[in-house]
Amino acid sequence: MKLTPDPEIEKFRAEFSAFLDANLPGPEEAVPRPRSSADIPEWARRWQRKQFDAGWLLPGNPPEYGGRNATLPQQLAHLEELSRRRIYHSFNPQGLGIVAASLLTFGTEEQKRRWAVPILRAEMTAALGMSEPGAGSDLAGLRTRAVLDGDEFVVNGQKVWTSGAHDADVLLTFVRTDPDAPKHKGISVLVVPTGSEGLVRRPFGSIAAPDDHDFNEVFFTDVRVPRANLLGPLHGGWGVAHGSLGHERTLLWLSYADWMSYLIEDSPSVREWYATLLMDRQALRLLGYRQLAGGRDPAELSVLKLFGSEAVQEASLHALEEHGPDSLVHPTLTAPSNHMDLDDHYASWFERYARSFGGTIAGGTSEIQRNIIAERILGLPR
Repeated sequence: MKLTPDPEIEKFRAEFSAFLDANLPGPEEAVPRPRSSADIPEWARRWQRKQFDAGWLLPGNPPEYGGRNATLPQQLAHLEELSRRRIYHSFNPQGLGIVAASLLTFGTEEQKRRWAVPILRAEMTAALGMSEPGAGSDLAGLRTRAVLDGDEFVVNGQKVWTSGAHDADVLLTFVRTDPDAPKHKGISVLVVPTGSEGLVRRPFGSIAAPDDHDFNEVFFTDVRVPRANLLGPLHGGWGVAHGSLGHERTLLWLSYADWMSYLIEDSPSVREWYATLLMDRQALRLLGYRQLAGGRDPAELSVLKLFGSEAVQEASLHALEEHGPDSLVHPTLTAPSNHMDLDDHYASWFERYARSFGGTIAGGTSEIQRNIIAERILGLPR
């Protein structure tokens, strides 16, 4: 299949490309590098605000929220152009793509003004407090409790794998507010300021980069949160969760396809799997375009997430084997160092392969995706 872009979409893409040409910070401006996924240096804050003011931060949003009411194909063209140039429009991706998006979908006008707009304008950063020890992808198994005491919730419990929490200003936190209700129905969502008394954040490294502290454990001990910080209905957090994960997964496939493009450019010599890599990338793109066309079951996002994350992991392993001992030091990108590119700091093929396991876990593990596909698409029994 050969897709022919609509002239209006290409006009939109060209306009965005011209904006990037005129405004993109150069390598000499883009210092220092962000410390985590919720740390935005001042130069990056200026860059994000410039996009917001011009309507290019999230083009699908209304102008008051950093967009221009763009159509889905136009939004795809916007993201494809960012991917083609290997740059990010925000250095707080969860804050922008999940937390702010959830606030705009489920929040009151006051909550949008208080949190969503500052996150979009990089005046505030946010992290997602969802995973817990023993309940990583099983949100219904979470045990962090929030008890209503007058006009405040009192929160006790623990989160883990909370990316960027030590640099975030707020956490979008999923808590259990009705322990007697069925597990899916007793969950609520709170916006919790990280400076709250009784909240402790402990960053830790990963197997790929022990000194790269982005993950966190977060502990809540009698943390008092105003009832006004409740996002969505009380005990209605399951619906908010599905919206949040939907925001995370909707165009996640594009990053997988783009990463496979890096491999195609940088490792074209291994003929045994080169054709498979090309076909996987094209299949991922076509499945993504099909989903964007609308009218499809949202569960199909699980197909994209499962296929994309595991294809990237398989391709990473092939690249690791191709380069042999050099995979420990071989640079993954040939472009000059540029802090606008978050992937630029992945210094070896080994690190890329090690990080690929995170792609099969974050946003719902491969096992969870297979359950969703089996039950909601194939109609198999639980």
